[in-house]
Amino acid sequence: MTYQNTLAFATQLDEQDPLKGFQSKFLVPKHKGKDAIYFCGNSLGLQPATAQQYVSGIFNNWKELAIEGFFAGDVPWLGYHKKLTRTLSGIVGAKSEEITIMNSLTVNLHLLMVSFYKPTQKCFKIIMEGGAFPSDRYALKSQARFHGHDPEKAIIEIFPRDGEFTLRTEDIVETINKHADDLALVLFGGINYYTGQFFDLEAITKAAHKAGAYAGFDLAHAAGNVVLNLHDWDVDFACWCSYKYMNSGPGGISGIFVNEKHFSDKTLSRFEGWWGYREDERFLMPPDFKPEQGAAGWQLSTSPIMLLALHKAALDIFELAGGIIPLRAKSEQLTAYLEFLINEINEKKNDELFKIITPKNKQDRGSQLSIVCKQNAKAIFNYLTDNGVIGDWREPNVIRLAPVPLYNSFKQVFEVGRILRASVD
Repeated sequence: MTYQNTLAFATQLDEQDPLKGFQSKFLVPKHKGKDAIYFCGNSLGLQPATAQQYVSGIFNNWKELAIEGFFAGDVPWLGYHKKLTRTLSGIVGAKSEEITIMNSLTVNLHLLMVSFYKPTQKCFKIIMEGGAFPSDRYALKSQARFHGHDPEKAIIEIFPRDGEFTLRTEDIVETINKHADDLALVLFGGINYYTGQFFDLEAITKAAHKAGAYAGFDLAHAAGNVVLNLHDWDVDFACWCSYKYMNSGPGGISGIFVNEKHFSDKTLSRFEGWWGYREDERFLMPPDFKPEQGAAGWQLSTSPIMLLALHKAALDIFELAGGIIPLRAKSEQLTAYLEFLINEINEKKNDELFKIITPKNKQDRGSQLSIVCKQNAKAIFNYLTDNGVIGDWREPNVIRLAPVPLYNSFKQVFEVGRILRASVD
């Protein structure tokens, strides 16, 4: 597509957009009495307009039914999480039985490493991306220490080459091959939170398996953002949060994926809890644990129904939109249009005032551009904020802007470009 830096062009794209009515399904923060331009969905998605209604329904059932709410009402609580797995399976590219909804992201990361980080004296190393979100590193370091290994020796971080901002797949694969003799686990993010780089999860998984290691992924910035095919890529496990691109509320409930090939593996350890017991015998209260078939067997505690209701409100909108495929198509256009406008500012100023460090290839990025501001970075970010643009600031000089297809428009992208241009003028 040939983009134009005009309001008429942006308006035309919005008129042609099959998702143009979806912004009304979300509650947008106000700035000086008008809707703000919210480009921060990579940190926290907007509230679905139906969220309070869904949660109020749970409150009402609690009031009217009390304990019977687990078995009665429109959506009995006992199997509430199952109402969401079909939609989620399409979002992450899995079979329904390979996913379940539980806990929060880092809790699930630890629980999955109980099963898939099985270090020995010989094979104990973990490979991860350098510059991953700190929580991942904290989790991996603590897991290494828990198993009696020095994190400085156990954890191998892969950083971009000198002068580059993103990782090359061949460097990741080469590092995996180099450490094949003592490697236990490869644990990457799906998308790097800082640069917006979407990693080649299939290639990483193949390299990990060739080295005899498990492959797992933290999909916090990927789930609901890009097209994933966890089952077909033969990923061993993954987990994600729901409060970014899936708009399910701050601290929203997490989800996990466990490849079906591991369901009957008796050598895998796991922590056990009542909610992971076989549902058909759960209320017999037997003393010995029998896991529910599938990823649900990794559950521990009773589902938090309020959080599930928020998640359902958001996922129902995904269903109305037709799933991740049309959302991804629009997000690629939104991001490309923003990229065009930023590059045009640089061209007119004859200087790279804004350096985009997110990969240029649309297959290698999600709905995000990370921009290094060469001059007056914080002042430019404040100028955006003062003019009603909500983005994200990262030290020392990076602004992250994430146009989300469900609630952002091409006219908003045009307006952000105009404000950025005004900030340097």
